[in-house]
Amino acid sequence: MKVTYNWLQEYVDFNLSPDQLADLLTMLGLEVESMDRLGEGFDDVVVALVEEKRQHPNADKLSLCRVNNGKEILDVVCGAQNFRQGDRVALAQVGATLPGDFKIKKSKIRGEESCGMLCSEKELGLAEESAGIMVLPDHGHVLGTPLFTALGLKDTLFEIGLTPNRADCLSVIGIAREIAAKLSLQFKCPVINVNELAETTDSYIDVTIDDSELCPRYSARYISGCKIDRSPEWLVQRLNSIGIRSINNVVDITNLVMMEMGQPLHAFDCDQLAENRIVVRRAGDGEEFITLDGQQRTLVSDDLVICDAERPVALAGVMGGQNSEIGDSTTRILLESAFFKPAAIRKTSKRLGLHTESSHRFERGIDIEGVTKALDRAASLIAELAGGSVAKGALDVYPGKSEPLSIVFRPELANQLIGIDLARAEIIDILNRLEFRVVEDIDGALNVEPPSYRIDIEREIDLIEEVARLHGFDKIPTTMPMARITSDRPSIHQQFEKRVRSILVDNGMNEIINFSFTYPAAACKLLLDESDPRRNAIKLTNPLIDEQSVMRTTLLPGVLETVARNISFRSLDLKLFEMRRVYLPTVGDSMPYEPIFIVGALTGSRDGDGWCRPKEMVDFYDAKGVIESLLQQLGVRGVSWVSDLVEPYYHPGKSCSIMAGRDCIGSVGEIHPTVQENFGIDKPVYCFELDFEKIVRSSKTKQSITAPSRFPDSTRDIAMLVPTSLQSDKIVACIRSVKAKEIEHIQIFDLYCGKGIPDGFTSIAVRIRYRSYERTLTEDEIGSIHKKIIDSLINKLQVTLR
Repeated sequence: MKVTYNWLQEYVDFNLSPDQLADLLTMLGLEVESMDRLGEGFDDVVVALVEEKRQHPNADKLSLCRVNNGKEILDVVCGAQNFRQGDRVALAQVGATLPGDFKIKKSKIRGEESCGMLCSEKELGLAEESAGIMVLPDHGHVLGTPLFTALGLKDTLFEIGLTPNRADCLSVIGIAREIAAKLSLQFKCPVINVNELAETTDSYIDVTIDDSELCPRYSARYISGCKIDRSPEWLVQRLNSIGIRSINNVVDITNLVMMEMGQPLHAFDCDQLAENRIVVRRAGDGEEFITLDGQQRTLVSDDLVICDAERPVALAGVMGGQNSEIGDSTTRILLESAFFKPAAIRKTSKRLGLHTESSHRFERGIDIEGVTKALDRAASLIAELAGGSVAKGALDVYPGKSEPLSIVFRPELANQLIGIDLARAEIIDILNRLEFRVVEDIDGALNVEPPSYRIDIEREIDLIEEVARLHGFDKIPTTMPMARITSDRPSIHQQFEKRVRSILVDNGMNEIINFSFTYPAAACKLLLDESDPRRNAIKLTNPLIDEQSVMRTTLLPGVLETVARNISFRSLDLKLFEMRRVYLPTVGDSMPYEPIFIVGALTGSRDGDGWCRPKEMVDFYDAKGVIESLLQQLGVRGVSWVSDLVEPYYHPGKSCSIMAGRDCIGSVGEIHPTVQENFGIDKPVYCFELDFEKIVRSSKTKQSITAPSRFPDSTRDIAMLVPTSLQSDKIVACIRSVKAKEIEHIQIFDLYCGKGIPDGFTSIAVRIRYRSYERTLTEDEIGSIHKKIIDSLINKLQVTLR
C-alpha cells in the first residue's frame, strides 16, 4: 500500500516528522518498507519568469530566452514552443541533477550560451509523457522558490507492507484511522454531499443479481451529462504521487476513491449497456471476453461476470471490458460499487494471471457496509469535476445482510495474556478509539462489536491483540520466561528405540521411512480378514490424494512397496526395516492408539555379489537370526517360535509367531505368494513384524554377568531318529527338563533326510556341553547325566538312537 504524508494529514492533524510517522506505523503492525522523499534534491529547480523570448540566431527550431530566477537574469536556450514571454516556468539551474542522474551544466548551444534548462513534467519525473515544457499557472509563485515547494509537491511517499488480514488498511482512510486511534486525535472523515436530480436511479437503470453467494451486494448510480476530459492538476498529481497514471477525469475519480476509501469502483458507458441493465452472474464454460488491456480471456463457470442484457461487460472485481469502457464521447455513466466473495475473485485472478489494485482489495475482503459511502463519494466528485447530473438515490441490491458480530471480552484476561496491568477504563478507551462499540455486561465482561470494516476481528484473542497494539508493544515489560527445568536425558523408551535401530543396522539392515498415510485397499492386499481391526483405518478429513487418504494400521504395505520399487530399479539384494508408529482406532471419539512397530524385509543374495564366494540367497533363517540377535541383546528371555499362530500374509509352511513367555511379540516368515503378486514382487521376500511396546515390557534392563568357569568342559553327541513332525525346540526343552546344572550348552548341529532314513523320519544330531563351576567333572558324573538325558528323550519323545 502506497500513501503520502500530506494525504494522511488531510484526515488527521498530527505533528510528527515523516521518520517519526514511519516508526509509529511500524509499531502499529503496519510495517513501513520504504520511504521516498518526493522533491528531495530538486531545490535547484525553481520557479522562473520568461522575460524575453526570441529566435535563436543560428537555429530555426530553438529559442533564446532571458529568464528571471528572482536573483538574476539568465540566458537559456530552449527547443520547446508551447510557452511565451511572461510565462512562469520550471528552471533547472546550473548544478541541478534531474532524474536519471542528468546534471545541468553551463554550455554553448549553436554558438549561444545556455545557463540552465527549462524543464517538462517528464524530465522532472512528474509524468510519463509531456508535449512541451512545464508552464505554471499564474498563482503568484515567488520567483526563485523551489518548484516542488511552490506546487506543494514536496512530500514523503510511504510504502507499507500489510499482512493479508489488514484489508481495512488498503486505503488512506484506513491508515489515517490507525494514526488517529494511536495518537488519540480526531479523525476527519471527508464530507460527502451529492446534489441529486428529481428522477430516481431505478427509472434509468436496472440491476439483477443471479448469484448472491458470490455477490452479496451490488450498488449502482446513474450520472448523465458528463464531459470526459483531462483531470485537474491536483488529482493528476495525487495519483502520480502514488504511482497511478492519470487517464481521464472519471476513471481517475474511481481510482482516487479506491485508494482513499479502499472500495474498488467501476464506471460503465451507459450507452454501451444493452437495455441499460446490469446482470451479475457466473460465466459459462468457454465464454470469451476481452478485458480493458485488450486481451481475450476464456472464462469458466467459477468466474463471476458483470453483464448487460446481452453479454459480459466486466470481469467482476478484476477488470472491466473494452465494450463498455469510458471514452471521450461518453456522457451517461453507470457507476458500480459492489462486494464480491474474496475466494471467487482470488481464484479468477490467479487462474488468469491478472492481478489488479481492484482484485487485490476484493481478494482480502472489503467493508460490505462501506459500499454505498464510496459510491456517493465518487458520484459527488464526478458531478463536480465532469459536470455530471446524478439521479436520485442509489440502486442498492443487498439480499444477504448479516447481523453485526458481538464478542465477549474479558479485560482481566487481556492483562494476563499481554503481561500488563491496564485499568478497565483504559482498555475501554482503546476500544472506543478504534471505533469498536463497547457495552458493559453485568458480570464484568464487555460485549464488543467491531466496525464492519474490521473483518479480521473474529474472536476475543483478536481484541486482546488490538489492546496490546494500541497500548504499544514497546511498553510491554520485558520479563524472563517462567519454565520448569527438566532433564533432556532421553527416556528409557527413547533409549530403546535408538538401541533397536543400532542393532538392526549392525545386522546389515538399512532403515527406510514411509508416509504415515496410505490407501484403503492396502489391507486387502495383505489378505487380512474382514473382521481384522487393521482393516478399520482412520480416514483423513482432507486428503491430498486418494492414495494417502487413511492412516496406516500396519507398516508392512509400505515396506513391501519399497521393496517392489527397489527391485524395479534393479536393486535386488535388500535388507530393509522401518520403525515407526501405526494408528489404530479406539472406541468413541478419543485419539487413536499409536504403538511403535518394527517391520523388516530381506530378499536377494545373502552377502551380495562377490567373485570370491558362492551366491547364496536369504531364507527364513536369515530373518529369524536377525530377530534372535535383537532379542538377545535387548535381554528378552523365554523366546519361543510357534508355527500355529501365523498371519494371513505369510506362507503357511514358512512362518511362525514369536512368543516371549505367553505374550506374542511378533511374527516372521516368507510372504505369501498372493501377497507378493499383489505388490508386484516376483521373488521370495522374508519379513518380520515386531511390537516394540511389548518388547520393551519383556526386556530386562539389568543384565546379570557370571564369570566363566575355570574348569574344563566336556561334550557328548546324541544322534537320533525323530518323526519329521517333531519340532526341534521340543528336543531342546526335553534335554533341559533333566534340570542338571552341569548342562552348559545344547546345540543341534546336524540334520539329515534321505538314503538310509525311513520315510516320515529325520536324523538329528545334538551336541551337549557339560561343565561345573566347582570342580572338574569325572567321566562317571558326565555319563550319569548323559544317560538321564537319553532316557528322557526316549521316554518322552519316543526317539530312536542311531
